[in-house]
Order: sequence, then structure tokens, then C-alpha cells
Amino acid sequence: MPELARYAVGPHNSRGRRWREAPPVGRSELQRDRDRIIHSTAFRRLEYKTQVFVNHEGDLFRTRLTHSLEVAQIARSVARSLRLNEDLVEAISLAHDLGHTPFGHAGQDALHHCMKTHGGFEHNLQSLRVVDQLEQRYAAFDGLNLCFETREGILKHCSLPNARKLGELGERFVKRRRPSLEAQLANLADEIAYNNHDVDDGLRSGLLSIEQLARVSLFARHMKQVTREYPRIDARRLVHETVRRMISALVVDLTRQSTKNIKTHAPRSVDDVRAAPPLIAFSAATERAQQELKQFLRLNLYQHHRVARMTNKARRIVADLFHAFITEPRLLPPQYRDQAKTETAARTVADYIAGMTDRYAIREYRRLFAVDAI
Repeated sequence: MPELARYAVGPHNSRGRRWREAPPVGRSELQRDRDRIIHSTAFRRLEYKTQVFVNHEGDLFRTRLTHSLEVAQIARSVARSLRLNEDLVEAISLAHDLGHTPFGHAGQDALHHCMKTHGGFEHNLQSLRVVDQLEQRYAAFDGLNLCFETREGILKHCSLPNARKLGELGERFVKRRRPSLEAQLANLADEIAYNNHDVDDGLRSGLLSIEQLARVSLFARHMKQVTREYPRIDARRLVHETVRRMISALVVDLTRQSTKNIKTHAPRSVDDVRAAPPLIAFSAATERAQQELKQFLRLNLYQHHRVARMTNKARRIVADLFHAFITEPRLLPPQYRDQAKTETAARTVADYIAGMTDRYAIREYRRLFAVDAI
């Protein structure tokens, strides 16, 4: 591993943990963070949480777990080139979706609507809540007691009212400052992963066609290269090879543009990074191509009638579960009834629903509302 740049997060400039612990043996503090995330209950649940398609729709579609692993792989590759802290980038990447609801963004939107008069629901804040409080594995503290920089990177977005409640961790949103370069990198690695892998899943599902994607400049450019080099290639390999080259091109562009930005602004410390404009970024041309792909996916995949039908069902499941548990808290499992003694009923119910996998939420819905499940 190359020597860390002076503006990277390292042992000398980390703000440490909320609760003091003995130093780890045989690994760094940030490797300890990564390991705690991987061994958490919330991380295991990601295997059965939706990326775009509901979990039971197919074994080969991405889930939140496979997505998080792919984000970590992309982020580590770029971090090494930029001499950033690979362990921090990996920890953030693996933890960034821990607070996601079942049924992807449909579940999140439904839960936010239910929580509108109770402080709302933000999945980034929920991910932080998971690692700070809801994981209960250690004798000395609640949560995972992660380093400040890992927690900061998990909190990708945050509303101002909620940021003001978070003290030092929410300060950057109030003062309009930036997080570490490692956090900025994990954010864009997330974007690379979900855009390109949604293309792959959309084609696999039959909701998208190669003919449609041929009108998107980023896909078309790389598909032409592949067919020129391999004129007899079959459709499945064509898709894989094209998506692979798209990811590679985005990673190369991100690395080059970020290197240029870092050279221009010449940060000498993490504090300089926080005061600078965003330094991890795509070039202007690549950013336009990314936005074109995003728009295409929104119109042709995320709003496809088959996805919309499942999205509508998902919203109904989440809303009906919330109403049932709020109306009759005795329906909650014992640990959540205990939590409701110290938290508001609404926040407790939100924690319970957000922690569900797709299939668990469907089973719980049937148990509560289907007569034949009594």
C-alpha cells in the first residue's frame, strides 16, 4: 500500500471514537471499524434488501449487500491511486446503506411520509443511528463505536434541523464544509456502482433493451468499441463487456479529475480539505454523460410500469405496517416494546420497519392482515 498523502485521514489526525477503547492488536483503528460493520446484524440484512428489484424477483439481481461490496471495490481502487486511506473508504462504502428500508427508495419514501409529523425519516441518518445506537453487541456501549471519520462518511446527506442536533458530526452541513476526501470518494463510487449495475440488471430483467441504451452516449460509445473489436460477440457478453468498460472509463476519469483538483487546491491537511470545494469529482464532460444515464434510468427503468406496480405495493406494505404498529404497539416484538419506553412510539416503529428485509416485511404484512396466516 502506498504511503498516505498528507491530506488523507490517518492515525495522526483522526478524531477518534465516542467511547475510549484499548488500541486494536494486529489491525488499524479503521480496519476495526470495517470489521465491526461486516459482523453487524444490519450488514447481514442487506442481502435481502432491494436495490431496484424486490428480493424475491430473481437470484441474480443486485441487493443492497452486493451493491455495497461493489462500491467498496471501486472506492478502494481509486483511493489507492490517490493515496487516500483505503480502510476508511472501505468502511464507509460497506456501511453507507445500513439504514436503508426494505423495498429501496419506495420504502424510504413511504416511511418518511408516515414519519412526517414525527421528525421525518432519512436513510443516511438511520444508517448513523444503526452504528451509533441500534446495533447492540458490545458490553461497554451501544452501537459499534466507530471512528468519527467513518461516521462522518456514512452521513452523506442531512437536513439542517437534524444536523444541528448532531453537534460536531453535523457541523459541516451547518457551515457548508466538506467531509474527508475518503467520504467524497465513497459517495461517487456509490454513483458509479448503482448507475452501471442498474443498466445490467435492467437488461437482465428485460425492462431495458440494448436498442434503447444505444441512444445513451456513455453506453453507445463503449458498445461500439466492443462490437468493433468482437463483431461476433453474443448479447450477454456484449452487455458485460460494455458495462465493464463504462465502469473502467468512469474510474479513470474520476481519478484523473480528482488528481487535477487536488493539485490545483493543494490541501496540506484534512482541515484544508474540509474548507475547499469538493475535490473528488468527474470531469465536466463525464458528469454530463453520467447525468444523461441517470435521466435515462429514471424514465425507462425506475418509472417502468412493472417497477411502478411493485413500488406501489411496497409503499402500501410499509404504510400499513406503520399504522398497525402505531395504533396497537402490543403488536411489536418485545425488544421494540421495551425501546418504546425510552423513545417515541413513532421512532421505535420506524426503527423496526427500517430494519426489515424485503421478505420479512412481506411476511409480517401477511401475519397481520391475511386471514389465512392466523
